[in-house]
Amino acid sequence: MKFFKAFWALLLVVSVTAQNNTSYWQQKVNYKMSIDMDVTNWQYKGTQELVYTNNSPDTLSKVFYHLHFNAFQPGSEMDVRSMTISDADPRVADRISKLSPSEIGFIKPLKLTQDGVALSYEVVGTILEVALNQPILPGQNTTFYMEWDAQVPIQIRRSGRNNEEGVALSMTQWYPKLAEYDFQGWHADPYIGREFHGVWGDFEVMLTIDEKYVVGGTGYLQGEPSVKKKKKIWHFVAPNVHDFTWAADPDYIHDIYPGPNGVVLNFYYKNNPDILENWKNLQPKTAELMAYFNEHIGPYPYKQYSVIQGGDGGMEYAMCTLITGHRKFESLVGVTAHELAHSWFQFLLATNESLHEWMDEGFTSYISALAENEVLHENNPNPVAGSYRGYRYLATSGQEQPLTTHADRYASNRSYGIAAYSKGAVFMAQLGYVIGQKNLEKTIKRYYKEWAFKHPTPNDFIRVAEKVSGFELDWYLQDFAQTTNTIDYAIKDVTEEAGKTKVTLERIGLMPMPIDLYVTYEDGTQESFYIPLQMMRGEKDNPYPTFKRTVLKDWAWAYTTYSFEIANGKKVKNMMIDASLLMADIDMENNLYGEQ
Repeated sequence: MKFFKAFWALLLVVSVTAQNNTSYWQQKVNYKMSIDMDVTNWQYKGTQELVYTNNSPDTLSKVFYHLHFNAFQPGSEMDVRSMTISDADPRVADRISKLSPSEIGFIKPLKLTQDGVALSYEVVGTILEVALNQPILPGQNTTFYMEWDAQVPIQIRRSGRNNEEGVALSMTQWYPKLAEYDFQGWHADPYIGREFHGVWGDFEVMLTIDEKYVVGGTGYLQGEPSVKKKKKIWHFVAPNVHDFTWAADPDYIHDIYPGPNGVVLNFYYKNNPDILENWKNLQPKTAELMAYFNEHIGPYPYKQYSVIQGGDGGMEYAMCTLITGHRKFESLVGVTAHELAHSWFQFLLATNESLHEWMDEGFTSYISALAENEVLHENNPNPVAGSYRGYRYLATSGQEQPLTTHADRYASNRSYGIAAYSKGAVFMAQLGYVIGQKNLEKTIKRYYKEWAFKHPTPNDFIRVAEKVSGFELDWYLQDFAQTTNTIDYAIKDVTEEAGKTKVTLERIGLMPMPIDLYVTYEDGTQESFYIPLQMMRGEKDNPYPTFKRTVLKDWAWAYTTYSFEIANGKKVKNMMIDASLLMADIDMENNLYGEQ
């Protein structure tokens, strides 16, 4: 009997501990790196001291590092995937397979220790697998020291040297980067060409490079660079970030422009007369864009942000972006709006992009479309309309995969792009249709307030929306993001008799939604009828207060049809489901009735 009492007491302790371990935690890193770059052969030597704090409830017996530059070698996973996918990115295509030894990228660890003791490790593609001498206990920290040699690849994807616009060095994903460990375990994903995930921490970087080069990127420059043997030593500090990026070129112009709330905006671009005017005009627009995001998401928390010509398109990083600069002005503003918005959706709200790429790209596409519409005075009543068109194409193509798909596992680049960017943007815009625009605006701000400097998941976002709106929204996340169920409602039948109009609506698609039905009568008056979805357990405010609105009985999902009567004696001219066009119904034709 004593044995069983002791057993159940132990079981209770384990159970309580397991429940407590579900509370949020995240790991911590402190990097100190010293880099010596040789611009004659594009190789560099690096040292790294990394203090790693294990804030998890788990004991860690191994760690993993990302060695991203190893992707730019013939036969790498990125190379093979690019040549076997049905629609290769033309920036990659078969270019990696043709790289010569002097053009490839690599990171070669030469020495790795844990608290001064040598470690065993193995390079496996773009991942360094490390067996620890001493496990890292919960709450404990340990210090890793690494020395490595590296070569910057010819510019192919994001990182590299001598891009098409002549920028010498686009240094992204350039250092051995410790993989993230979270409630799902290690995220040691190989670099195949998609997205990223990193550990929050502090960076201190000493960069030695040819004295002619101008350097910009993540962090704050600590005084003027010192000069030694025709090289400059640039000292950067970056607090509370999860990546570090820099770019360098001997012909960079460096402009400084005042941003909102005292933020310094830096612009680095080539001294090319063809682009000078656009890059000058971009600067006040960037300040306007930052002010928009500050107002509609939350305040940008760092002291500087840099827009840098480089890379192969546009990509966001800590306190900076690398974008190509030979663009029409509207395109230059557009790519800056998108990449700057990433400073909130992905950098501050640091989702695991590989698993939840739609929260990163989609939320950014949504808010940047709104910002661009305002800053460029486009006056588009629905700035996200293009995303809806893209989503409808994918949803009816037979090629759609759910948003739970890992970023590297989409069958085609096209399906990935539409899912991540377009469907992700629709997820956000359509949520405004479900809970009301004001609640959506409050949700975005509260999401920032609760989850900035953390790693939120889709469930964290939808729980914030539930708290703000009072609605139950698990169904919305489930159907729209975790399945390929589609929305298709129709006006099935309208009959008039004895001054009454009977309306029957039909749910054809599997995904449920609340319904806004707008009616125009022959006398010119208009009215809306709102049918809440039963499972959401709530009612949104009238989106058009000048319209009379009648709230009808809830519609339960299992019933495929819904009927009600209009008994005001007026003759109906036409009807439309969702005049706002914010519901992603895949067949708009059956949403209409009567003479339009």
